[in-house]
Amino acid sequence: DNCSTDLEATFSDAVTAGSCANESTITRTWTLTDECDNTTTLVQTITVVDTMEPTFTVPADITIECDVDATDLTITGDVTDEADNCSTGLEAAFADAVTAGSCANESTITRTWTLTDECDNTTTLVQTITVVDTTEPTFTVPADITIECDIDATDLTITGDVTDEADNCSSGLEATFADTVTAGSCANESTITRTWTLIDECDNTTTLVQTITVVDTTKPTFTIPADITIECDVDATDLTITGDVTDEADNCSTGLEATFTDTVAAGSCANESTITRTWTLIDECDNTTNLVQTINIVDTTEPTFNEGLPTDMTVECDAIPVAPILTASDNCGTANVELTETTEAGTCDNEFVITRTWTASDSCDNETVHVQIITVQDTSEPTFNEGLPTDMTVECDAIPVAPILTASDNCGTANVELTETTEAGTCDNEFVITRTWTASDSCDNETVHVQIITVQDTSEPTFNEGLPTDMTVECDAIPEASTLTASDNCGNVTVEFEEEITDGACIGDSIITRTWTTVDACGNDNIHIQIITVQDTTAPMLVTPYDETITVACDDIPEVPNLVFQDACSNDITVTFNEDSSQANDFQDYQIIRTWTVVDDCANEAVFTQTINVEISNVINAFDATRCVLDSEFDLFDLLSGDFNMNGEWSVIDGDANISGSFFDPSSVEVGMYTFQYSITEGPCPKEIQVNVTIDDDCVVLACGKDNVVISKTVTANGDNFNELFTVSGVEECGFVIELEIFNRWGAKIYENRNYQNDWSGEAHSSSVGASGKVPTGTYYYIIKLRNSGLEPFAGPIYVATK
Repeated sequence: DNCSTDLEATFSDAVTAGSCANESTITRTWTLTDECDNTTTLVQTITVVDTMEPTFTVPADITIECDVDATDLTITGDVTDEADNCSTGLEAAFADAVTAGSCANESTITRTWTLTDECDNTTTLVQTITVVDTTEPTFTVPADITIECDIDATDLTITGDVTDEADNCSSGLEATFADTVTAGSCANESTITRTWTLIDECDNTTTLVQTITVVDTTKPTFTIPADITIECDVDATDLTITGDVTDEADNCSTGLEATFTDTVAAGSCANESTITRTWTLIDECDNTTNLVQTINIVDTTEPTFNEGLPTDMTVECDAIPVAPILTASDNCGTANVELTETTEAGTCDNEFVITRTWTASDSCDNETVHVQIITVQDTSEPTFNEGLPTDMTVECDAIPVAPILTASDNCGTANVELTETTEAGTCDNEFVITRTWTASDSCDNETVHVQIITVQDTSEPTFNEGLPTDMTVECDAIPEASTLTASDNCGNVTVEFEEEITDGACIGDSIITRTWTTVDACGNDNIHIQIITVQDTTAPMLVTPYDETITVACDDIPEVPNLVFQDACSNDITVTFNEDSSQANDFQDYQIIRTWTVVDDCANEAVFTQTINVEISNVINAFDATRCVLDSEFDLFDLLSGDFNMNGEWSVIDGDANISGSFFDPSSVEVGMYTFQYSITEGPCPKEIQVNVTIDDDCVVLACGKDNVVISKTVTANGDNFNELFTVSGVEECGFVIELEIFNRWGAKIYENRNYQNDWSGEAHSSSVGASGKVPTGTYYYIIKLRNSGLEPFAGPIYVATK
């Protein structure tokens, strides 16, 4: 203080509650008063905050069985040492996140413990509780048992089932079993080792074994057939006769077949006996049942003939059958057959009656007799041996020779006689021939055959050669008339020829009618007519050669050639010549089309064309430019490229500007656009082209100038590693983008790249020759723009060699 000393400031606090219980704002007012009550008051703000997290100790990770209560903190552990810098009585809480384990009863509990103070400062710690299932389930296995083979071993009401299935964690478990069968001493006996298995949900497994012994001690059963008496020829082993057992059955075996053995006792004679048949049925475990059947065998049957027996018959004298050899059979042994034959005479030598008797007897004197009566007669006529000639009508030159016929008789020989008569017709070459053949045997039996042949002459003469057909021919291809001859079936003939020509509508058209006629001695004629249609459909032809397509310079157009034409059939030829030109101006290529139209007397027309491609010699490409008013004079020829005469004249077309020859000074004009024209007026191929130059005041001082740019003059893309690529260099560090266009001498663009990387070696897609992918060797023209440079485009020629 200015006057008082030893002053002590005092303060008073005003507390404002904060956002939570442990936070507040203290507004502390300090007061200093001197001895004369002069007072100074100042305020201090104290902000009380609670930003410290509470602390505690998390219980250790633990592994427990699945039947332990994970919420029992006396087992899994509880947090301890909860503390906070400001809050008291804090209790940590937890939340569990459960992750499924490898099986249903196993899991991992991630227990997150959280302790939060009164200002929401929170501490989080994690305890891991692993829940496992390692305890095997339990059950009681049924006792071992012995059963008959016809008992169902899977019937657990007989063999027993497990009981008391239990597990510490899984419920509803059912034990299963798998049987291992060991063969017993026979097919129906075995030992079943039954392995019972109980598995909980985590594959903890308990296995117990039960033994089931399967035995077969029961005999099979069946019904025996009744006793029987049979003939000696009956097969005693034929069970369909003697009877077979039925109702074979066994408690365990299936498909059993009873067998038998026979004991034979002799009877009262050789073919009689008594069979004692013992039937036996054995199951697969040798349990056996035996029963006996008696079969009595007797012989009471007569023998029988083996063959079909001959019947009574009436036959011709040449058809007496040979007596058949008959045999006989007996049901119980062999039989003998004897034949006797008697003959009784008829009314003539070749007629009589034969009686044949066959007697069959067996060793027991049983006998069978068969009699056949054969009546022999002769009533058959002779028959011709050959096929008989039929009636016919033939031409006078085709009368057949009379065939020689023979005949046969069933009981002897036969003779054949031929007689022939002729009856005249209406003319010398027409008549009727009657031929009669008569066959007779020694008993006067007779057969007669008659043939009638009618002879006529109705055939026309025939031409010997192939006949000429109708045809249509060109007027210069008329064939010579054929010389034809003819033949007749009954004499000689001649051929007469006539030809008639009818004119057509024009000199080359006509109709030729050719007639060949032949007549025989009886007035039968044959006429052949050939019609030849003569026409002229062929247009006149060119005799002198000429070039159909020519490419020439505009100052080298050839004269019209003198062409000569001829026609195959007519000298009356009309020739019309026409010439058309597509020329629009003096500055573009064009075509001259020359046409000769040639017509003969029959209006056949041919057109011959000559195409002349005229090329303008002066090919110029123009490029507009922009210059600054501060730029120096430049040559306007820099704005042109191509193959052209440089002796023409530059002129100003638009704008107030002056030029000196081909040079223009941008600094001599105002800002604006100026148009200049280059004209070639001398020679046969004049040309005019214009360029625009824009003058502005946007002048840029470049770090890289025009003089730094180096451009290839030659590209030799022939694989010798020299001048292989077209390059633009000298400005690599200037950051320019190279835009490249390349044109051929006709101004066609063959290559373009807006970001050229110095990698062109003569490729062109549409202007290449063959399949090489390369342009032809020659001079080409480039335009280069250096984007972002401020420089004018560069243009000029480039020689490219690709061979």
